Amino acid sequence: MTMMQDEWVEIGGIEDIPRRGARVVKSPVGDIAVFRAMDDSIFALEDRCPHKGGPLSQGIVQGHAVNCPLHNWLISLETGMAQGADEGCARTVPVKLQGGRILLGLSALISRAA
Repeated sequence: MTMMQDEWVEIGGIEDIPRRGARVVKSPVGDIAVFRAMDDSIFALEDRCPHKGGPLSQGIVQGHAVNCPLHNWLISLETGMAQGADEGCARTVPVKLQGGRILLGLSALISRAA
């Protein structure tokens, strides 16, 4: 990881994550799942399903959502909200692409956890 602009952390390139795939990034507040959709959109969520804590990074990406591998809950990659469920939300992490490089806004995540 490389620090950029005081608040963004570079974690690699878009080509490091296959389309419809994910990678896990270790952070001071826990694992973060970074997803690449088929349209090359990049998303980042806490790697923990709000239902039973399943690793979202091991789920199947469908459009801009991911299925939890434990109980098949569908989680929005854009909002972290469980779709079709009464409650539950995975924490989102700010993410952006800059010149093909993926940057995470970890300072925002750390300040929310404090």
